[in-house]
Amino acid sequence: MYAIKRELKLNNKEASQMLGIAGFKRVVYNLGLDLLIASWQFPGVKASDSKRIDAIKKVFTQVTMHKRENSWMKKYPSTVYQSAFIDLKNAISRWRKGLGGFPKKKSKNIGDSFTVYKTAGVYPEKGKPPVPFTNRVTIESGKRIKLPGLKTFRLKEQIGFICSSQTFTVSRSADKWFVSFVLDAEKIPPTIHAIERAGVDLGVKCLATVSNGSKYDMPITTLKANTALGKLQWHNRNKVLGNKKLQVPASNKAKKYYVRLSRQHLRISNIRQDTTQKMTTDLSRKVYNIRIEDLNVSGLIANHKLAAAVSNNCFYEIRRQLVYKQAHYGTKVELVDRWYPSSKTCSRCGHIQDVKLSDRVFHCSKCGHCQDRDENASINLKNAPTDRVRSA
Repeated sequence: MYAIKRELKLNNKEASQMLGIAGFKRVVYNLGLDLLIASWQFPGVKASDSKRIDAIKKVFTQVTMHKRENSWMKKYPSTVYQSAFIDLKNAISRWRKGLGGFPKKKSKNIGDSFTVYKTAGVYPEKGKPPVPFTNRVTIESGKRIKLPGLKTFRLKEQIGFICSSQTFTVSRSADKWFVSFVLDAEKIPPTIHAIERAGVDLGVKCLATVSNGSKYDMPITTLKANTALGKLQWHNRNKVLGNKKLQVPASNKAKKYYVRLSRQHLRISNIRQDTTQKMTTDLSRKVYNIRIEDLNVSGLIANHKLAAAVSNNCFYEIRRQLVYKQAHYGTKVELVDRWYPSSKTCSRCGHIQDVKLSDRVFHCSKCGHCQDRDENASINLKNAPTDRVRSA
């Protein structure tokens, strides 16, 4: 599957409409979660979570939406609340399978998003099958996109070809709105890679060191953006930002500060995402068998001296991107056992010795081999024994 994400160019009225739709989805999701938890208090009712949510959805459409105080819900597309119940089903299912924590209530202004889609195909004549592709939206080449149930919106970046999709997800980051959709297209992976196997050592000083000698660094712009974020927070440390519990409203200047703060956080996130995407794509194009260490990221973050550097270098995100890009580039990602002493082993003679974190150069006390610490570790990851390696 191939996904496209574009930023929407909205005026004030359209942005208010997006906030209203996201709020509608949030209300439905939280209501469904509350009613589902309440239904568990009756042990005599034997039904799966999916059937319970279907019953809650039926009550919502037939009772809740017809109340006078909820008349505002009817001005939004029906697919918004339908997708909210679908998201709730998926969240509960992941929790039951142990793939995630228990679903939390959605909070205002945090992760605003909603999904709209075109409903099933129409039947032109009674007893005839539906017309093919009538449940899809055709997207023309250019800077405009028609969202099902809504109007046509402008895009800041054009779509360079004609395509079609059924489901569209609109999300907000800072004060910017984005639309993403999936195309029924497959990426043809390359059949030949320049390098057969390489070890990749993720580090604090250097983002990634490859066993062939190449290195990837986090750009200096990340440090500058973090410094600007700290200054922005320092200069506004005494500003009255409002308090919901004390019913103190935020001032207009405080609201402007929140927008500037969210934009700065988004800038830092974009720099990291751009760097890691380019790095993992470059690796996947060059190397067939990529070996990385199975790091305990949560344990590293628990160390307050390493937490900032580990978070900034996105260790788990790099692993996630390398794994999902296997199908795109025909690669094979392997994880080396986290207890394998790649940093303590000499890549030339195999001697194991203790190494401090402050030692950036590996000096072998047995054969005298001297090499950069990260390069030595990447070579050891490449040559790790098969019994210490597993598929990602």
